[in-house]
Amino acid sequence: MPLQNRSSKTRRRTILLVIIMVLIVTIVAVLAAVLLANETKETSRQLLQWKGRGTTKNLQEVILGRCYNYITTVNPELRWRNRGTRQDVTCPQTPSKAVAEPGIEPRDKDCQNIWETMQKAFIYKNPCNITTEDYQPLLDLTSHPIPCNKSLFWSKTNDLVHRYTKTSHNFLTLEDTLLGYMADGVSWCGNPSSPGINYESCPKWSECESNPSSVYWKMASKMFAEAACGVVQVMLNGSIEAGAFRSNSIFGSIEIFNLDPDKVSTVQIWLMQNIGGPASESCTGRSITRLKSILEERNLRVSCEDNYRPVQLLQCASDPDHADCRLCTNSVQ
Repeated sequence: MPLQNRSSKTRRRTILLVIIMVLIVTIVAVLAAVLLANETKETSRQLLQWKGRGTTKNLQEVILGRCYNYITTVNPELRWRNRGTRQDVTCPQTPSKAVAEPGIEPRDKDCQNIWETMQKAFIYKNPCNITTEDYQPLLDLTSHPIPCNKSLFWSKTNDLVHRYTKTSHNFLTLEDTLLGYMADGVSWCGNPSSPGINYESCPKWSECESNPSSVYWKMASKMFAEAACGVVQVMLNGSIEAGAFRSNSIFGSIEIFNLDPDKVSTVQIWLMQNIGGPASESCTGRSITRLKSILEERNLRVSCEDNYRPVQLLQCASDPDHADCRLCTNSVQ
């Protein structure tokens, strides 16, 4: 009997020890899981901390709405298949139009596919690791011909240049193309953790070079410049103290180097100063001289005009009595 009692006590001790060990392991596992979860949450919070504004609310609806509006009212010619259009790149005086080839049926750009392709480029991705390969399928879907003699580039004249294109209807900026029209003024970026899109903050261009916005606009700008033909225009700001032409701008670093000298005959510079000044630079200024040199080295003819009158008249609409807005008249004695 004593042996049986000792054996029974030993088994009870063994079972108790096993239970205690299981409890300890369970507690350790729970603590580790909690710590890991907190660490993951902390990492997620760190990913959200950028200096730029977050993804535009209702981004999908904004992009889809703009896409449908563009192909139905802004540029209904896009109802033709892109691969079924041709454009005369000989650049006659009258801008050419896309001409449908025989046997090609009209078909809208697929806006739903465009949105899904755009979303795939950045969703669930680190917003500082976006590549040109991410956006290339989107560019392939949205590309369309640009009529010769209508391309208008700009730098530091955002409001003025788009007021002008909206009133004159004679020129197209990047923002007047499908790719630019959809994304103008919109912000977006991804997040590696759920829900995959960061609505709180996105990186500014200065925080990391390969963020969704900068990669998008650089690729769009390159494509816009490559499509230009005939006489092209560029509107620059002559009231900037640092100089109208900046080599680190999108125009100065990307667009001028992707103009094709075999397609572009002349670059016309419109150097616009603010009504009332300051007149920091003219067509003979240092930065404009540098720009002319760069273009001429690429075998492009260049002309420059201070305060191109049609644009200046638009500026004067808000201050018609200013001295800069008075028309010159010849007095007869």
